[in-house]
Amino acid sequence: MRKKNNWTCFLLILAGIVLGGFIGNLFPSTWLNYGQTFGLSSPIVFDIGIMCVTFGLTIKITVASIIGIALAIFVYRFI
Repeated sequence: MRKKNNWTCFLLILAGIVLGGFIGNLFPSTWLNYGQTFGLSSPIVFDIGIMCVTFGLTIKITVASIIGIALAIFVYRFI
């Protein structure tokens, strides 16, 4: 029995989130796009004169992305 790679699991879960979010956006008025958005509502700006850095992060969790995560874990179990 071979050891499973954690990076494979991470990449499959990330792909499940992205594909789930894409499917949720394809059907905006269905239950698949129902979810919660959290993060920074306005970006943080660091201006030190010669350089300006802007940081912002928003995460939207939808039903479709949760289904995508579950499918990714299911696929990972059979790899």
